[in-house]
Amino acid sequence: MVAVDKEYILSLRHEIHEYPELEFDLPRTLAVVRRELEALGIPYTEQYGRSSIVGYLNPDCKAFTIGIRADMDALPLTEKTDLPYASKIPGAMHACGHDAHTAMLLGTAKALKALEKELKCRVLLIFQACEEGSLSGAREMVEDGLMEEIDTIIGMHIENWLEAGTVGVGEGACMAASHPLHIEFFGKTAHASLPQSGANALAMAVNTYTGIQTMLATRIDPFAKYICCVGQLTAGQTDNVIPDYAQMKISLRTYDTALESFIVENICAIAENAAKVQGGTVKIHHEAKALPVINHPVVRQAVLESAAKVVGESNIAHMPIKMSSEDFSFFVDKKPGAFIRLGTRNAAKGCVTLPHNNDFLLDEDALPIGSQVCVQFVLDHMEGMAL
Repeated sequence: MVAVDKEYILSLRHEIHEYPELEFDLPRTLAVVRRELEALGIPYTEQYGRSSIVGYLNPDCKAFTIGIRADMDALPLTEKTDLPYASKIPGAMHACGHDAHTAMLLGTAKALKALEKELKCRVLLIFQACEEGSLSGAREMVEDGLMEEIDTIIGMHIENWLEAGTVGVGEGACMAASHPLHIEFFGKTAHASLPQSGANALAMAVNTYTGIQTMLATRIDPFAKYICCVGQLTAGQTDNVIPDYAQMKISLRTYDTALESFIVENICAIAENAAKVQGGTVKIHHEAKALPVINHPVVRQAVLESAAKVVGESNIAHMPIKMSSEDFSFFVDKKPGAFIRLGTRNAAKGCVTLPHNNDFLLDEDALPIGSQVCVQFVLDHMEGMAL
C-alpha cells in the first residue's frame, strides 16, 4: 500500500476548517491550494469555471487521463462543535466535509507527485468551487471544456452513515437530480381593514403552497421517487398591512427527467394562477442544479477493487440509493466516472451527526484512507480502462 502523509492532510484540513468560505467566494481556500501545489511543483490552471483550480501530474502524458475532484466551499451555518480548530468566521462552517475533501486531494497530490516518474497516465487534480450554492461550480467547469481533457473521473465524499475505515460506491443511478425553484410574488400594500384596495402577496404564496400539495397528492404516482419541499415562505412586515411581496423557495429532487419537468411546469402554472386571482404578478426562477449521479459500472468496479486493496474486502460497504444530490453529476454526464463514499462515522468519538448540521463532526483518522484509495486507483488503472 502506498503511504500518504497523514499529518499533512490533517494540518491542511484544520487550516481550511478554521476559515470556511462560501460558494465562489474562496480567496483564502484558493490561496492554500495554490501554495501547496506550487510547493509540490505541480503546475495548475484556473481557466475552468470560477474560483476553481486544476492541477496537472505527469502533464505531458497524453495516453490516458484520470480526473480526481474535490469541492471546496462551506455552508452558511454557525459552528457549534468546540473543536480547537472551529470556524473563526461567524455564519460559515465546513459542515459537509469539503475541507476534508480538499485536504485529501492535496494529500493524494503529494503522494502521486513522489511517484510521478512511474506514472503512465496524466492526472488532473480538480479543486471545484460552489457545490453547495444555488449555481453549480461543476457545471461551469464542464461548460468551459474541462471534461474534454479527461477520460475517466472519480470524486470522494465523506459519509457519516458509514463506519470509519469503510468505503462504498453506489450502483448505477445513486443520487437524485436537484432543481430548486425561487418564486417571488408581487402585490400592493393596503391597510388590513381595507383588503380590497390591495393585492395580497402572502395570499398568493399560501394558495400556491396548498395548490402544490394538492397537485403532488393527486397527480403524481405515489411510487415515484421524488422530493418536493417548500423550505422557505416569507412575507410581510407587520400585522396591519397587506403584504405586497412574498417569496417561496422549493427544493425539487427526482430521478426522472419527465417527472421533473411535469412538477416544474405545474408549480409555475399554480403560482401564476394564484398571483392572477389576487391581482398580482409573479416572477419564477428555476434551473437544474444537479443531474442524477450515475456511476459507470466499469469505473465503479475498478474503484471497489482498488479500495479493497486499501481497506480489505470486509470493509467494502453497501451504499444505498439517496435522494440527496451532487453536482459531480455534471462530470459523469460527460465521461465515465464514479462517486466514492468514505466512511467517517465513529460513535466512540462522537462522530455521528450527519452533514449540514452545526455540530457536525467526522473521524478525521479516516481521511488518509481516502487519499490512499485515490492513489491506488491511479496506480491500478494508469494504463487505461475498457470504458
